[in-house]
Amino acid sequence: MPGTVLPPHPASAVPAPAPVRRAFALWMIAVTAGAFETVLAVGGMAADGSGSAGEIGVGLTIRLTVFTLAGWCAGCMRRGHGWARLALALGLGIGGTASMVTEPLRRLADGASVGALLSDIGALDLAFAVSRTLHVLAVLTAVILMFLPAANAYFTSARRSRTSADLCTER
Repeated sequence: MPGTVLPPHPASAVPAPAPVRRAFALWMIAVTAGAFETVLAVGGMAADGSGSAGEIGVGLTIRLTVFTLAGWCAGCMRRGHGWARLALALGLGIGGTASMVTEPLRRLADGASVGALLSDIGALDLAFAVSRTLHVLAVLTAVILMFLPAANAYFTSARRSRTSADLCTER
């Protein structure tokens, strides 16, 4: 209705503290790094013919869904939604990190040395490794920041001022 002023979003009454804002920025860095890694992986698969169009399509669909949900959850987390903080911490902080480090750790456990792994690295692999390192560091740091005392107080305050019907909407 014209001229109608909506009340401010309850969580926006108090701005997000620095740890939450920084965690949001780090989640966006992680999503960007993940997208970059996907481009590198798909490019590599296309170049060496190691993946069919169907496999690549399914992988891209899954990753696009994860990146979209991660970005949405990060935005909801920044607005004080505790469920989003938990989803990010458990789903990507634990599950996502495990999926990113399992293969390198398995190779090391099988007896490969870091030196041997690095000696066979090409430019594409180096770009992927740098991005993956940035990705993992961004995720782990974001998880820590989301649970600092200032962040905890923000999520508690936001929960108290929010209606139960407010899942995570922009107004």
